Amino acid sequence: METRELLKKVRQVEIKTRGLVNQIFSGEYHSVFKGRGMEFSEVREYQFGDDIRSIDWNVSARLDRPFVKVFEEERELTVMLLVDLSGSGEFGSAAQMKNEVAAEICAVLAFSAIKNNDKVGLIMFTDRIEKFVPPKKGRAHILRIIRELISPQIGGTGTSIRGALEYFNHVSKKKTIAFLISDFIDQGYDTILNIVARKHDVIAVQITDPREESLPDAGPLFLRDAETGERRWVDTGSTAVRTQFLRYWERRRAERKSVLLRAHVDTIPIRMDRPYIKPIVDFFRLRERRL
Repeated sequence: METRELLKKVRQVEIKTRGLVNQIFSGEYHSVFKGRGMEFSEVREYQFGDDIRSIDWNVSARLDRPFVKVFEEERELTVMLLVDLSGSGEFGSAAQMKNEVAAEICAVLAFSAIKNNDKVGLIMFTDRIEKFVPPKKGRAHILRIIRELISPQIGGTGTSIRGALEYFNHVSKKKTIAFLISDFIDQGYDTILNIVARKHDVIAVQITDPREESLPDAGPLFLRDAETGERRWVDTGSTAVRTQFLRYWERRRAERKSVLLRAHVDTIPIRMDRPYIKPIVDFFRLRERRL
């Protein structure tokens, strides 16, 4: 993508997603993702009505009159976007590819975060770590993240959610809000997901396209796996083949759901044939009700 075209696309994504944030998420992000707790700010002289449990006895003894500790909410949070850019993301039976929708969702989440003065970072992955953008604040930083997602320079085609979670766990020492954005066409990440979810607040943003999980009745087709490159003839005219394909994806969906539930990870289900904003709003409202 040429520079002018890329900047135009970044600007289009910014206008669209910032508008959604301003219209829909005002206040909801802040109420759902609260600060890490209360941190000590200062001491001040005791006033009538103060809780005696907040008295700083060391300072009071030294100054020979009562002082109390003052605490403030530690508001600043860190949001990390873990984005799957494997070959299966270059699929879309509607107006956009899965990777394009993922980029817009990241922009919505990122603009929501910086509106609340939180830091945002990015981990782009395939079957390897493709890019790490350390968490920072500010509009310019968010535009860089959008630019990286719109025009990624990647070398892999497969998927390793396990590798992405291991890397994230290594670079994130403090508790972080982690949005794992993927179609989850992968296995073998359940153990590390359990480990990471015990320390961090992990939310799975699951992007699926119904056309991937069912075969049309179109006779013999020459199909290629976007991640492995494997090619084969498939007789889609066979009812048995279509049924077997459907059951395979039903098993995979059940396995994926079980893995996320065992790790106590919330899921935002995104379908390519429906607008993505409603599931995100529903997630925020569900989180608000649980607080």
